Amino acid sequence: MAKLKVFDAARQLGLSSEGLIRVLKDLSFPPRGYTSYITEAEFEAAKLRLKNEKHQFKDQIRRTRAAPPPTQPRPPSESQQVAQNVKHTLAKIEGREIRHRKPVRETPTAAQPAARPAVKISAYMTVAELAHALNLSAADVIKKCMSLGMLATLNQRLDLEAVMLLADEFGVPVEQETEVETRVERGDRKPRPPIVVVMGHVDHGKTALLDYIRKTKVVESEVGRITQHTGAYVASYQDKPIVFLDTPGHEAFTAMRARGAQVTDIAVLVVAAGEGIMPQTLEALDHARAAGVPIIVAITKSDLADANADRVKAQLAQHGVKVEGYGGDTFCIETSAMTGQGVEALLDAIAVLALELDLKASYDGPARGVVIEARVDRGRGSIATVLVEEGTLRKTDPFVAAEFFGRVRDLLDENFKPMVEVTPSLPVQVLGFSGLPQAGDRFDVVEDERAARDMAQRRYLAKRDRILSASRPKVSLEAIQERIADGQIKELKIIIKADVSGSAEALRDSLEGQSIEEVRVKVIHSGVGPVNQSDVLLAKASEAIIVGFHVKPLTDARQMAEKEGIEIRTYRIIYAAIEDIRAAMLGMLEPEKKEVDLGTAEVRQIFRVPKLGMIAGSYCTKGKIGRDAMVRVMRGGKEVYNGKVTSLKRFKDDVKEVETGYECGIGIEGADDLGEGDTLEFYKIEEVKRTS
Repeated sequence: MAKLKVFDAARQLGLSSEGLIRVLKDLSFPPRGYTSYITEAEFEAAKLRLKNEKHQFKDQIRRTRAAPPPTQPRPPSESQQVAQNVKHTLAKIEGREIRHRKPVRETPTAAQPAARPAVKISAYMTVAELAHALNLSAADVIKKCMSLGMLATLNQRLDLEAVMLLADEFGVPVEQETEVETRVERGDRKPRPPIVVVMGHVDHGKTALLDYIRKTKVVESEVGRITQHTGAYVASYQDKPIVFLDTPGHEAFTAMRARGAQVTDIAVLVVAAGEGIMPQTLEALDHARAAGVPIIVAITKSDLADANADRVKAQLAQHGVKVEGYGGDTFCIETSAMTGQGVEALLDAIAVLALELDLKASYDGPARGVVIEARVDRGRGSIATVLVEEGTLRKTDPFVAAEFFGRVRDLLDENFKPMVEVTPSLPVQVLGFSGLPQAGDRFDVVEDERAARDMAQRRYLAKRDRILSASRPKVSLEAIQERIADGQIKELKIIIKADVSGSAEALRDSLEGQSIEEVRVKVIHSGVGPVNQSDVLLAKASEAIIVGFHVKPLTDARQMAEKEGIEIRTYRIIYAAIEDIRAAMLGMLEPEKKEVDLGTAEVRQIFRVPKLGMIAGSYCTKGKIGRDAMVRVMRGGKEVYNGKVTSLKRFKDDVKEVETGYECGIGIEGADDLGEGDTLEFYKIEEVKRTS
């Protein structure tokens, strides 16, 4: 904790400066002025004192409320006393007897009411919402806030700590809930269209292949070219829809996965028959593998003279993709966007794989989905392409996506034609966002716009707190090291980028060869060229670190890495990279504990000293005896006690160690059964760093 002045500490504790000075004085701390600094120990002691006083005050109030009121009769007033005296006098004259009223018996106390159920609360509730939840007036809550040193208005949001404190002050049991989720009764799950992402190297024919599919396999009313701004579109094959994710391919694909959205069912890897496997092809392959989706290989440009499909299949086998006919079961289709060769077979393969995956979703209830991309349109405002996963989306539905909310103003397909409703797996352009969400953000339809606004505001505040509290990288070698030490993960994931493919391959083999029993090194991607944004997104999604060899990160990639907390390490010597990773891995291992013998001694006489307990008068027969050593008491060749040396004396003087041939007095922690003739063996435990 940074040093605090008295007035700052008083403000944090909800006291006046004079009050804090009095508390410190009562705790016997040195006197302080208003601008003096106080230590962390003084601050914590004052905080504990106030907490104890608060609990004592609460207990006193509870006991006072629980105690029955005294039943002493109220003394009569002066006029009542005169009337009673006159009444008694007349009765004596007339010889009558005065009847006294019997005291009214108190009705038996009712049974104690049942314990009040816990009130559900959440972070960033407004004062009005908290008052309603606690069944109190807003004025009472505001007064309590002021008494605790918090200035709050009716619509001000309170963090979770403040909400818990106020509930505790009012004595109301509470239960925290993370975020209100509407429980929806959904109907039976029905088959849904497959969602296919097309990835591959630049200029390998992805767009041409998609153009051909769209022109020939889409219904007549939707003939046209791919709309680049939509991010996804629907094609029809054998009267069944297939959803294709549009460019930018693996970058958008990984951006969604980095934010927890797994929406794609099948990945189509496009490889040009003439050029074969290229760096971005391997990059796309690694992204698809990391997501765990099935892959279909489409070899494009098969009609050209330099086409060599067998070479492509052999290269795929070298990178772990075994296609049909080469010892594997991965679909591999030779296609041509110019002649239409293989397009029918590719769509057949997608349909067969979708049938095997048995893709289903519920069409009932409010829609849930994921944002594919978002942009600002000059005439329409904020527009986001949403892929519906469950339920049915309609116009006027209120929704929330990340820290943004809104009401659906319009639903448009990829050709900007209005849609009445959108069912699972279908993409749609949604108008009505209050801001621009990011790819991969969840999209949820809620009860009303007020609930959407409230949920978005809470998410915004939570996100702001996470950003402000982030004090170190989220994915760094040190952070991963701590998680491995805690047993959370057992492998170190690495992304390698080098200047040439040979260096990348050599570095990959060398680093994976550093794997040991406790920690395994896994290179999830290696490529050629500078570190780009796609590498950072993959590192975030896979919780990996990035190692660059003779390359540097691009400016936008460096900025994204700093924002997302991804560590990028660059090297110019391959051995430096290997030694660095090796040292980091060894640092992740628990050090070995080794017992080192120091010496032995023989107990010759036992003394009992007040306040010190049993002291063994001993003679050092071997080695040295240290005051901070551990000791093992042996009797008849068996260990009878094991403990720590608490004192070591020569005559009346304390000493640090005693050498062979000298007598000394030894105090052993907790030992109360020492005897003459016992042998004391002294040792210490050393931690030795692992080297293998």
